Amino acid sequence: MTGIRLHVPDVPMDTVERYHEAWRLLESRQPQHALRLLDPAVEAEPDSLSLRTLRAWAYFQSAQLRRAESELREIVDLQPTDLWARFALGRTLERQSRMADALPHLRLAAVMSADPEHEAAVLRVERLMAERGDASYDDLTG
Repeated sequence: MTGIRLHVPDVPMDTVERYHEAWRLLESRQPQHALRLLDPAVEAEPDSLSLRTLRAWAYFQSAQLRRAESELREIVDLQPTDLWARFALGRTLERQSRMADALPHLRLAAVMSADPEHEAAVLRVERLMAERGDASYDDLTG
């Protein structure tokens, strides 16, 4: 794990350092370590959407889906055009098997981005809903 420096409690880190270190930890799939850095940073700067976005990513990676959902809903409420947060909210709801709740967020992200990954997520959720009998495919695409 070259380049990753875990926070030593006796050495203070400023918010920017916490952000960058948490980002590196998340890229290395270490969300619990990232959360240890992000929670105090978000507490110190609760209006920082960048810190809260990283924390939502950490919650998502660590399968703390209710916390991820809560954080992402607040971000989307504050920044409705935040494409990453919108898609992540849809994926979080999908991971909770809440397909009907996920679909509008995934659709909006797909329209906003024209990203094939986002479009594939919409099709995946529509197919799952149709297979589960939640709605017919025609109702979903109409």
